[in-house]
Amino acid sequence: MKEINIRTTAQVEMIDITAAIRSVVDEKKIKSGLCIVFTPHTTAAVTINENADPDVPRDIIAALETAIPQNAHYRHSEGNSPAHVKSSLIGASATVLIENSKLVLGTWQSLFFCEFDGPRNRKVLVKVIPAD
Repeated sequence: MKEINIRTTAQVEMIDITAAIRSVVDEKKIKSGLCIVFTPHTTAAVTINENADPDVPRDIIAALETAIPQNAHYRHSEGNSPAHVKSSLIGASATVLIENSKLVLGTWQSLFFCEFDGPRNRKVLVKVIPAD
């Protein structure tokens, strides 16, 4: 397992981590398998989505902000309930196939670390599992 450290700079942001994940896969030198990307934080998430147009991550953030507003009547005393809800909706992990020693992602797809309670120091754990 490999740990990737991330320093977020905003309360809510999506950071492209595809290059860092590819680097881990390259290190392992396997032909075929699975790459599991997981964040052990309850107010962050990992997702796969488009990165060709920077408006897509912005639109995702805006839609989440509309659906889960910061100033609703939450009971959690720390004041970060919206971040917990967003994390649960997006999810803490993503699994990507590996074929021919490469991540199998669509033309426009990238892996994103989603920060919902920043800025903070965060981590992503990457596990590469060979097929054989």
